[in-house]
This record gives sequence, structure tokens and C-alpha cells, in this order.
Amino acid sequence: MYRKVRLLNVDVDDVGMDELVETFRQGVMLTLHVDMIMKLQKDREFYQLLPEFDVVTCDSQILTVAARLLGTPLKQRVSGSDYFPRFYNRDASVTVFICGGAPGVAEIARKNVNAKVGREMIVGTSSPSRDYEGRPEEIEQIIADINSSGATVLVIGLGGGRQEKFIFKYRERLPLIRLYLPLGGTIDYEAESLKRPPAWITNAGLEWLYRLLREPRQRWHRYIVHQPPFLYLLARQLTGVYRDPFGPKFKS
Repeated sequence: MYRKVRLLNVDVDDVGMDELVETFRQGVMLTLHVDMIMKLQKDREFYQLLPEFDVVTCDSQILTVAARLLGTPLKQRVSGSDYFPRFYNRDASVTVFICGGAPGVAEIARKNVNAKVGREMIVGTSSPSRDYEGRPEEIEQIIADINSSGATVLVIGLGGGRQEKFIFKYRERLPLIRLYLPLGGTIDYEAESLKRPPAWITNAGLEWLYRLLREPRQRWHRYIVHQPPFLYLLARQLTGVYRDPFGPKFKS
């Protein structure tokens, strides 16, 4: 549907924010940032899900710069935290279930969003435990809660890779859901448990530093461990020697 831009071993859709809000009504979204793309260098199970996504957006100022350096510039950064408010202000008819966030955070996000739109758009929430994957009874309860809510959109934030695997593992058991939005930290932003940085910080590509300073324990691995290796892999792609760890040699 959209032009593709290759970043390491991921095809990113060259789509603008307004275009996405207007045209994307059904399917599964992936918002790609540096931490996510580095996981896709190591996690074969996650990597093999890539063809299943209906749209892959660029959720990183660093990745937009990388695309420009490769001679295939993207229209703009399309982050989940920017997309979701436009989505719920644009589409007044949908109902949404929020799955994720620390205990109580999803409920606060629910109240905030419903107050903004003036109706019960968010019809249910769940905050799974960190080890939910090893708790079959908890998974069954999550699925039952989503189905009983009647929601047609699922916003899910269980961590990069984990939330996407949850979607594809259980989507056949979620017959009412038409749109899957794995948006991670967007839940915290909507609950205002994490303040969004000023626009100039985001535009300068420094949101990673802002979040690292605000949440050092949660973010150090994502930003300190993953970002330097990404720059190395980008340099390899620029020089034509990058190899997809799960496929044939990258061809520019």
C-alpha cells in the first residue's frame, strides 16, 4: 500500500501521519524504533512475524536520519504517542481496550481519554503481571476481559517484541478486534504518569536522552546498550556489507 524503505532487515512504510490516520482502519501496526530494530537482529521469532504486520511506521528520529543517509528519506517520523491522540480524536465510533502499563496506569489512561473525547471510548483495561506469559490462567482472563468489553481496537503495551507476539498468538481468539495497536509507552503518556518532552527535544532527536534521564533504570539498556551497535550496523548498511542475520545479504 505504501512505498517501502529498507532499514537493516526491516521494510518500513513511507507513510505520513495524516495519511495513516485517514487510511489505516484494520490490521496490525508496528512502530519501529532503535530498540525494536536491534531486537529484530537477534529474536528470530519476532523477526518471522514481520510479514504479518499491515503497516510498519518509523517511530524514531534517529531512524529517519538513517533513512536519509541511505538515500531513501521517509516522509516523517510517525510515533505511536503522536498517532494515538489523532486516532481517538478522529474516529469517534470505535471502542478501545487498553492492555498494559503498571497497575492502575491503564485505568487512569482510560479516564483521561474518555474525558477528552466525551464518551466511553475506552471500554476496558488490563494490567498484566510482568511474568504473565507463565500464567495460563492470567492469559485466559485477559482474553476474556477483552472479548467481554466489546472493543474493536486493542492498544497493547507489554514491551517491544512481547506485545507483538501476544497479538499474533491470540488474535484468532479475539474475534471482535479489528485494529491492533502495540504502542507501549503511549499508555503512560495518556495516563500522564510519564510527561511528554517538549517538542524541541523530540524534533532534535533527543527524546531518548530525556527518557533516559527520567527513567534511568527502565531505559538504560534500550538507549545505552542498543543504540551504539545500531550505529555500527547502519555504517555497514551504508557501505553495503550489512548482512541480515536471518536471511540473505542485504542488497541496496
